[in-house]
Amino acid sequence: MYNCMRYLSSVANKMAKVLSGKEVSEQIRDKLRDEVKKLPLAPVLAIVQVGGREDSNVYIRMKKNFAQSVGVDAKHIQLPKSTNEKELIRKLDELNKDKSVHGIIVQLPFDSEHPIDANKITNLVAPHKDVDGLSDENAGKLLHGQVDGTNSFLPCTPNGCMELIKRSGAQIAGANAVVIGRSKIVGSPMAQLLIWNNATVTVCHSKTKNLKEVVKSADILVVAIGQPLLVKKDWIKPGAVVIDCGISSIPDSTKKSGSRLVGDVDYDDCKDVAGAITPVPGGVGPMTVAMLISNTVDAAKVVSK
Repeated sequence: MYNCMRYLSSVANKMAKVLSGKEVSEQIRDKLRDEVKKLPLAPVLAIVQVGGREDSNVYIRMKKNFAQSVGVDAKHIQLPKSTNEKELIRKLDELNKDKSVHGIIVQLPFDSEHPIDANKITNLVAPHKDVDGLSDENAGKLLHGQVDGTNSFLPCTPNGCMELIKRSGAQIAGANAVVIGRSKIVGSPMAQLLIWNNATVTVCHSKTKNLKEVVKSADILVVAIGQPLLVKKDWIKPGAVVIDCGISSIPDSTKKSGSRLVGDVDYDDCKDVAGAITPVPGGVGPMTVAMLISNTVDAAKVVSK
């Protein structure tokens, strides 16, 4: 009886391994810096923005800063709010034809006075320059198992999540993985990456019944649903790897700003149950940026051969 109580006490007191995307992205930064030095040309990334949403400006600054720190030339092409779809298409066509540009991303959402079809625009980026990995062609290659990055680009956030899962030390092959969310940017490609890494995958969404019970079966849990603090500790299988892709601002009177950033997982509640868990902020976010610049460097490598 004493030994049993001692064991339970040790489990209860064990903290989850914190999967710091900030730390891992710094390691990737060092690796990319060395790779760029060996190239005969400087990789060039074109970031196309319509309008001037402040949240988009913040994300663009993060991308530019990371890019510049490794020797990638990030060109911010900011078009006015008056830009219409035809004008944006002409700009993308120009960038697709520009051999000096190795990667192109369109910053979403568009801040335009005119309707612009985001899906149409995303698919007009040349697949060999689609470093966001969001075009239908790159998505199709992922669906068919082309996950080695030699003939396609993997979506940045799922690829970053996969790197963190691998860093956790968890066995992916044969594991039960649950993905909450099925967006084409995170949830769906995340499920495919897990499948091609030999996990058994369940995708949950707004119509899933008994969500909590499904989640409790997960050895690996990836949450990307946009509902702050949704997942609680009684949802988590003890020892599970928990990857939180969500980020939301919620009121917090204890903070000077009056708010704080949280994920879709209640980190403070779940960290005592999970085996490994990502914080918010500082988890998945830095990995997304690192993988974007990594894809850009890979695109430049192909051209330089």
